[in-house]
Amino acid sequence: MSRRNPLRRGTQGALTADELTARADALATALDTGADRLDPRAAGRAREVVDKVHERTALVGGHTVVALAGATGSGKSSLFNALAGADVATVGQRRPTTSTPTAAVWGSEPAGALLDWLSVGTRHQVPDPGDLEGLVLVDLPDFDSRESANREEARRVLELVDVFVWVTDPQKYADAVLHDDYVAVLREYGAVTLVVLNQVDRLPAGGQEQIAADLTRLLERDGLDEHEVVGTSTRSGAGLDDLRARLHDAVEHADAARHRLGADVRTAAGELLDSVGEQGAGVSDRARAELVDALARSAGVPTVVDAVARDFRMESWARTGWPFTRWVRAFRPAPLKRLRLDRDVAGSPDITEQDVRAVLGRSSIPPPAPAARAAVDLAARRIGSSAGEGLPTRWADAVADAARPSDADLADELDQAVLRTSLRGRKPAWWAVFSLLQIVLALAAVVGLVWLVVIALAGWLQLPDIPTADVGPFAMPFLLLVGGLLGGLLLAAIARWLAGIGARKRAATVDKRLRRAIGEVGDARVVEPVTQVLAEHERTRAGIERALGRTR
Repeated sequence: MSRRNPLRRGTQGALTADELTARADALATALDTGADRLDPRAAGRAREVVDKVHERTALVGGHTVVALAGATGSGKSSLFNALAGADVATVGQRRPTTSTPTAAVWGSEPAGALLDWLSVGTRHQVPDPGDLEGLVLVDLPDFDSRESANREEARRVLELVDVFVWVTDPQKYADAVLHDDYVAVLREYGAVTLVVLNQVDRLPAGGQEQIAADLTRLLERDGLDEHEVVGTSTRSGAGLDDLRARLHDAVEHADAARHRLGADVRTAAGELLDSVGEQGAGVSDRARAELVDALARSAGVPTVVDAVARDFRMESWARTGWPFTRWVRAFRPAPLKRLRLDRDVAGSPDITEQDVRAVLGRSSIPPPAPAARAAVDLAARRIGSSAGEGLPTRWADAVADAARPSDADLADELDQAVLRTSLRGRKPAWWAVFSLLQIVLALAAVVGLVWLVVIALAGWLQLPDIPTADVGPFAMPFLLLVGGLLGGLLLAAIARWLAGIGARKRAATVDKRLRRAIGEVGDARVVEPVTQVLAEHERTRAGIERALGRTR
């Protein structure tokens, strides 16, 4: 009448106490990390399991709690009394008879704390434990009772016991409540499940085997691969010794509680698997580059870079341009000064990449246009959607939310990033060379002009001729004047060309610095929050798989 006795498996397949605690802790970590991104029902169930594991393992003693559960009229209370050897549970014709759980305890070891945890008030101490030392047998209210309180009490205790003994009878062995609401739901608990076909004395010859075979078929349909059907009768005493032997198997190895709790942890973790997915895609380099580009436009980096280039050219012309027209450029406003970005570190004539500006307040960079702000929002959304691809809805939404920075603070952070970035560099060596040459050429032109004026005045005043040195057909004063003027103009043109090249290089260098600073803001406000959510998802999944006994 049995396929296999799962209660004889002993420690084979049972978790050790340390492993059970480790898996429960891994499940708790997954719950804490996943938080509201997990399915609320599955998470609530898992939290109850974690609490139950800690509470049950904290109870001192080697008791095994076995629950007799059955429908109205199945005779489980009579069976309970027969096993206990006394009329402990009430038996009668009125239904329902059992409204509160009753416990019978075999052995001298105190079971008060355990029964308090089970909230079972009615208790009976079996005087002669025999080979059932450590057994705590609980008679439950009918799980199909018309009284909802009785049904709820039966469900409550079933959540806490170590071994299930489903008691049925020839009339209700195929009852849908037993199979659909209990056996099928608890099919993962075959190692701690026993099925009793009671009242077999009412069956004609051969009827017990026929019904037992049909009951076995139904149990297999429910998914209970490991099960045993024991036929009993409290009137004739048939099968009671077999049932006691099965209970002895459960008590002897003292691992039923760990079997049950391990199955609880696996079931709860399995229900949470749908709340997590595979590892998220992460933030790609392309998506990050798009974000930095959008943030750079929003921060006015193109405007700043253009101002840096123009400022470099103006300073180059001021230092290397034609000396006779340099003063005109002093009336032109400096591009960086107009943006309030012209402050240098005090005492540092040359600014390097490591130099920063001691600036308070904001710059005068124009605020971003609506299109620039929309580009930032779009780039952030793309990061959120791509990074959360393949994740369950709650996790994907969490990734998307993490990728959306606050507009109010973001503008200030971008502006401060620009203010903290060095916009200058070392002065080019050619500035000093060209400046010296311009001075020499200017002095030559002035000397030639003065010389010619003196010659002209001497002729007008009819003074002796001023001696001059001729170079071919040209006099030296003339050569000094013309050469100084033409040479200065030519040198200024070359300097302007070099200034254009230097301005482009300086602009490219500053653009890299600004984008690096802007990228740090983007990482802190968008990329890192997204990465953190993905890391939490990975830790949550790892905790669930650890609770399932899987290794990654």
